[in-house]
Amino acid sequence: MRNWREEILAELVPEVNKLTFVSDPDYLLSEEKLQIALQERGFDLLEYEGATEFRYTYESQYRDPDSNELIVLVHQEELDDLPFDILQQSRHLSFNLGALFPRLSYPIVNQLDKRYFDKLYNVQEKQSSGVMGDKKTMDFILRHIFEITTGLIQDKVSLLKCLLCCHYSHLDIPDELQKYLIRELQKNPELKEWPLEMIIGDTERFYSFLQDEWPHYLDEISNGKVKEKTPVSYGGKDSKEVPFGHDDILVYIDNLFVEGKLRPITMPGMNLSRSDWARCGIRDEDNAERTDRLYTLLEKELPGIESSYDEWLSYASKWANLSAMIHTEVNSDKRRYREFSNKLNRVFSDWLDKHYMSLTNIPPMHTAMVHHIPRRLSRELENDNNAKIALIVADGLAMDQWVTIRNVLEERRSDLVIREGASFAWVPTLTSVSRQAIFSGKIPKYFPDSINTTSKEPKLWQQFWEDHNLTKMQIEYKKSLGKGDVSSDLDELIRPGKTKALGLVINTVDDIMHGMELGAAGMHNQVKQWVEQGYLESMVDGLLDRGFEVWLTSDHGNIECQGKGRPSEGAIAETRGERVRIYPTKELRDRVGDQFSFSKPWNSAALPSEYFPLIAEQDYAFIREGDSVVGHGGTSIEEVIVPFIKFERRTH
Repeated sequence: MRNWREEILAELVPEVNKLTFVSDPDYLLSEEKLQIALQERGFDLLEYEGATEFRYTYESQYRDPDSNELIVLVHQEELDDLPFDILQQSRHLSFNLGALFPRLSYPIVNQLDKRYFDKLYNVQEKQSSGVMGDKKTMDFILRHIFEITTGLIQDKVSLLKCLLCCHYSHLDIPDELQKYLIRELQKNPELKEWPLEMIIGDTERFYSFLQDEWPHYLDEISNGKVKEKTPVSYGGKDSKEVPFGHDDILVYIDNLFVEGKLRPITMPGMNLSRSDWARCGIRDEDNAERTDRLYTLLEKELPGIESSYDEWLSYASKWANLSAMIHTEVNSDKRRYREFSNKLNRVFSDWLDKHYMSLTNIPPMHTAMVHHIPRRLSRELENDNNAKIALIVADGLAMDQWVTIRNVLEERRSDLVIREGASFAWVPTLTSVSRQAIFSGKIPKYFPDSINTTSKEPKLWQQFWEDHNLTKMQIEYKKSLGKGDVSSDLDELIRPGKTKALGLVINTVDDIMHGMELGAAGMHNQVKQWVEQGYLESMVDGLLDRGFEVWLTSDHGNIECQGKGRPSEGAIAETRGERVRIYPTKELRDRVGDQFSFSKPWNSAALPSEYFPLIAEQDYAFIREGDSVVGHGGTSIEEVIVPFIKFERRTH
């Protein structure tokens, strides 16, 4: 079946011109499958990031006649900045959504995530109707892409089923379609008592709504006023009568508790049989059943080599919940966990080999990679002149350790809204590589002189924001945080009325990791103790009180790994980590790699030209055989996919 990519690929024929500039205002060529297809045809893709960076890359890598053909992605605001002498030698093309979807309203389609384009292209081809306006386009997309027909949502059961499907499946309904959907649903008096504006477009607030209503439902069961698997009408204080027990609903609720999106609650004196489905939402000291079910779910949903990056990000969140459970329970089955982890990481490693480089060109608003984060934050400032942003980088914080932190914060702070996301760290997952990428907003090849240090981070952070129209007085950076008096740190750092971009590094988790002798379980124990001391909580509060948008991420995660032998190489390795060794030449790297079957060379055009990593695979390490360590630097899902979180205050 023909798809929209073929229209673009028909124009991008190999061996026509060594250099092609593509005007791509809608970021079409950043789509994963299209990037891979172009790479298979022998093209390299480069997102244009300015004349200086482009000139450096072109002269050093593509001036040679034997180099790959290069496609440069140019967006509208950059057209006047292109080097004139190189433009004269190149081919110029342009692609846009209007040409691909001529029957649909461009402003509406332009809001849609690219993962829906295949289906939209095919259903558009089958329609005989003429050009559609905004309203018809919205109805068309809701019905054919999101399977929502507003006329069929007549009661709370059908509405809740629709919302559960959308939020659980991570369906990204654009803002204009959400507003239209809300207007249509509010015409039904039965549905108006639910906070539609809050629960339709906001996943965290939707789950909070369900969490708040769950105790009311259990009260009705406990009082004998409702039987399981039947709709319930309850009149508790401020209750919204959510039909948890309906057959079409409970299967979703069950999974939400298993995956940690909803939290089981304590119900003293409430006794349910093992067959009662509502037990999933009651706190029990025995988590064995939940663990088994989570293993089953993860086995079933394990992504494959052709999966998209956002499928892996979603999966990593579920895997982190299981990992946190395993590492915090005394009698958990560590052998089963390690076997599953190694199976998962074999698949993930193969996926990285094929897809990783395509992530660099994903539009920054998606924050697929950590170097996209500052560009995402800069859009927040562009959209609101009064906005101030604070980025907290918790050095070395893995996704599963974030789960432990989140659990503590949720227990202590009902007023916090925690918006969870994830990004890909830079490989090798070293602080000097990935954290510099965060603060510079650039790929590592553009900071070769500091690739082995973090000393340039303040200047890189300052340069990024000055390039985005802030002054030096509006930019601040501080590292080595995690202990002491938060209020004093912030008062000393923030210039009232001036500071707009604040970069903060908390080193505590990384410090715990490098001194850890008790494995992953010890990591979780000490991370939990640290967050209970209140430093992070106080920092988030202090920043919110001072009017900042507060974001948290990490430069890399970590994994408990087993020694498989240490290379005897003298001083030839520039970096000698437990999970990665860095060599100055490919020959030295490959010679050592041949001696260690558990290692693999990591080749990436996005790294400096004289930087050659050798990475330990699965959960192995370059340490004495039989020893174990918590380390980082490799390509496991635990090291590569890191949290990207936004904190807000709950409003009622």
